Amino acid sequence: MPTVREAALDVMRRHDLTTVFANPGSTEVPFLAGLPEDIRFVLALHEGSVIGAATGYAIAREAPALALLHTTAGLGNAAGALSTARVNRAPLVVVVGQQDRRHLVQEPFLAGRLEQLAGDYPVRTETPPRAQDVPGAIARAAHAARTLRGPALVIVPMDDWAQPAEELPLPAPAQLRLPAAADTGDVGEVAALLDAASAPAMVVGAGADHPVTWEALTLLAERLGCPVWQESFGARAGFPQDHPLFAGHLPADRTRLREVLGAHDLVLSVGAPVFRQYPYEKGPLVRAGTRLAVVTDDPAEAQRAPVALAVVAELPAFCTALAQTAGKGEGGAARTPDAVRPVAERAVPPPPPAKGEPLRAAHVLAELARRLPEETVLVEETPSSRPDLHALVPARRPLGFLSAAMGALGFALPAAIGVRMGAPERPVVAVVGDGSSLYQIQALWTAVRYKVGVVFVVLANGRYAIMDRLADKHENTAPWPDFEEVSVSGMAKALGCSARRVTGHAQLLAELDALLPELPDSTRPLVLEVAVRAEETFQP
Repeated sequence: MPTVREAALDVMRRHDLTTVFANPGSTEVPFLAGLPEDIRFVLALHEGSVIGAATGYAIAREAPALALLHTTAGLGNAAGALSTARVNRAPLVVVVGQQDRRHLVQEPFLAGRLEQLAGDYPVRTETPPRAQDVPGAIARAAHAARTLRGPALVIVPMDDWAQPAEELPLPAPAQLRLPAAADTGDVGEVAALLDAASAPAMVVGAGADHPVTWEALTLLAERLGCPVWQESFGARAGFPQDHPLFAGHLPADRTRLREVLGAHDLVLSVGAPVFRQYPYEKGPLVRAGTRLAVVTDDPAEAQRAPVALAVVAELPAFCTALAQTAGKGEGGAARTPDAVRPVAERAVPPPPPAKGEPLRAAHVLAELARRLPEETVLVEETPSSRPDLHALVPARRPLGFLSAAMGALGFALPAAIGVRMGAPERPVVAVVGDGSSLYQIQALWTAVRYKVGVVFVVLANGRYAIMDRLADKHENTAPWPDFEEVSVSGMAKALGCSARRVTGHAQLLAELDALLPELPDSTRPLVLEVAVRAEETFQP
């Protein structure tokens, strides 16, 4: 009779969960000791890095990834990263260790009250009532992670792994199929809205980041001749941002949002909420006369949308059908790609700094944009420089851009590592602020240990620049100090990662020219800490 551990490993293999991201403790040793050779173990030095790397890995592979956490301390440390995984809709199976089942009632040392510790962010949390139920719980978690697109937790007491398994009927489907065809009635209704509009526009978001969806939305936008906006604070790009019809990123306040969308009588949101805001402002999202509709694969996103029509569907199939239908019916404004004209002026890179003038973030981003291969995945976590990054570095391929939709810091470094591990054929560059990098700086050790070739460009201004600008908006002084003494490159070297500090434009060009051509085949992570001046203004 196989053990529960052996049966669970078979379930993991069946669901392609053969890479384990972990920062283990004693409650996980019975599972980990003597892992079979076909199970790859990836150590991270903090649970935030565990979940961040697993999130990047899952997004890159478009399939669930496996993470292992250590009881209360591990799950508690990972809670913020789990919230990011949920909002980024990353499918994760997270096994959480627990004390020995036989004396849990006495609440022994390291026993955890785990079921609610991560709040409502897991899409499923299960504590198997018996050891023999653990393999089935892992299978159900894999299905939940894949279909609900978020982290699914299984809490396993440490003694369960050695118990005998049972030969029972499958405790969960070996395969779970969901309908992927588009409902013709829903397609027709959305197409009718577009055809009836005299000036339609689209807003795209992270849910549309798929090769089939990009192709369909490009065809649709070209036929309708309509501008396409990217959602504000989007985790991923939903449309080629170098296309003439790409209009830019939506502003995150209602005043500017009404102004931007005011010329359109219909705005269709695809794979994006309606609409993400940051500062609260009174008033409607759009002007009277502008109708809103949304197509999304997230039921909760549809249910809270203040729109005339909300459709829940698998986006690749729906958008393909919509592109074949809209703009062809009576009254549809058919246009060909040859008739497409740019709808927005493109950002002009800044001129090089004068001699003795400090670098700005825009200088760094402009030079990156000139050199990055089209297939690069750019992972972003630089809040004060994000507007410059969006303006200067367009996403040109699906998964060309990745950020933390939750807004919590500590995502980019481990996520970039996970993306490169999950999609080794894609070059990966992380652009992070120095303040952001400190939240999961220890992730660099994992990149070194497992030979993950990512370039980490750290924009170092020695302060929380975005917080300074927000304090300025309140016309008040900030109580937090600068931290110019911190050396990110020094910490990287202490973790075994190659690092260099750049202080001038000529040095920046030399470093990028040497690094980026080698990036596609690189197995050596490197930190490029670039000293930049803090910007005086910020507009989210």
